[in-house]
Amino acid sequence: MIEFRDVHKYYGDYHALRGITATIRAGEFFSLLGPSGCGKTTLLRTIAGFEGISSGVVLIDGKDVAAVPANKRPTNMVFQSYAIFPHLTVEQNVGFGLRREGLSKEALAARVAEALEMVGLKGYGARAAHALSGGQRQRVALARALILKPKVLLLDEPLSALDKKMREQMQVELIRLQRQVGITFILVTHDQEEALVMSDRIAVMFEGEIAQLADPETLYRRPNSKKVADFIGTMNFLPASILSESDGQIEVEAKGFGRVTLAADQAPGAATGGEAMVGFRPETLTILFDGQQATDRETMATIEEVVYYGDMTYYDVKLDGMDSATRISMRNVFGRPVLDIGTRTRIAWSPGALVLFR
Repeated sequence: MIEFRDVHKYYGDYHALRGITATIRAGEFFSLLGPSGCGKTTLLRTIAGFEGISSGVVLIDGKDVAAVPANKRPTNMVFQSYAIFPHLTVEQNVGFGLRREGLSKEALAARVAEALEMVGLKGYGARAAHALSGGQRQRVALARALILKPKVLLLDEPLSALDKKMREQMQVELIRLQRQVGITFILVTHDQEEALVMSDRIAVMFEGEIAQLADPETLYRRPNSKKVADFIGTMNFLPASILSESDGQIEVEAKGFGRVTLAADQAPGAATGGEAMVGFRPETLTILFDGQQATDRETMATIEEVVYYGDMTYYDVKLDGMDSATRISMRNVFGRPVLDIGTRTRIAWSPGALVLFR
């Protein structure tokens, strides 16, 4: 549905987009994820037609849109501020974009009613826009965008103004809505968890470039660089030395873990020799309570910090032989104690959970 071919964007001397080449499939929920200033919103606006490009090609549904103005593109955008007209009713806001289509009063009312039902606002048409909650205003903005039946819906951090509980609820509703209407959704967000929950694929951006484009599980379990790994969720890192590489196997010495053999897909860009780091997620380590046996490898550690979250407890532990702490997350199942600071404990780990970074 969308294709970028070596897209560059300059603002004077500032290079905002640096050779973006990527495709976004028809009917997928796609996210542009990255820190502030990485170029994700600029890239979204090149699709909408609000920003021109300095060089390269942007295609929508196979058509070069360089000469197509924003109001003629098969896209619509939901802005971070929602841009709801406070002096209009809900139905007037939703039907605003249809005013030039020459529809009869009955046809317009039917389209508005259909759009409102789609976003869960059936019966809200006569309500004043200024009387809506944040979540309801977000739904009105969605209905106003979808009523024009675009091929691509662009979402510029639409959930950032909502509280945590409402944001999580709207994430689920957006997923449901995208599946219902079947069109391509492109979301800009700086929230890693939001991108992982909602997306079919994610492009992680830094400094105007796409660092990795993959499905959420691949990004989380097999990031292609330390920078991506550090940005997506929480990742522990241990110093390591690469000892040898042969037949798709890489042997490393990891501080705190010892000598271990990794498969080639666990080591993006690794080569024989030199210093490196191994990364692993907090949930891939397990504290062994009394009587438990390790299913793979085992090491000793001392608990330095305990943070209790109700369903989870996060432990900062110091592995034997390490100076810095490593984070472990443990689910609080019934009957499992929360350990105290200073406790010596056994830690189980598996080489399959490690990723090697140069």
